[in-house]
Amino acid sequence: MSKCHSELTQREQQLLRSRRDSDTKAGELAKMEKMLQQTKSLLDRKAEEASDSRGYQENMVEDLEEKVRSSRRYRRNSLHHTQMLESQMKTVKGELVGTLDHLQELRNVLRRSQQKAEERTAAMEKLAAGLR
Repeated sequence: MSKCHSELTQREQQLLRSRRDSDTKAGELAKMEKMLQQTKSLLDRKAEEASDSRGYQENMVEDLEEKVRSSRRYRRNSLHHTQMLESQMKTVKGELVGTLDHLQELRNVLRRSQQKAEERTAAMEKLAAGLR
């Protein structure tokens, strides 16, 4: 009986140790689960922040790309406008040359008319002097 009692005591001690180990392991497991949840929460926040940051960067890149496209359109429009103005300037220059030639012709006609008028005035004064 003492052998059975000793064996029973030994088994009870093993059972107590197993329960203590089990309680210890359960506590450690609970702590690990809590740490796992905290780590998961932190990772989720980091991923969300990275996603927000990526979204901001993507928006910034899209804005810059739109500015580049806008600048290119503005440049093309400016080039086209400059070409139109140059063409108009050539046309106006040609018209000015034509107008200048016409004005020179009119000036020559005016000079000849003034010479003839002066000659006629001189002739009339001569006739008037001869009639007196």
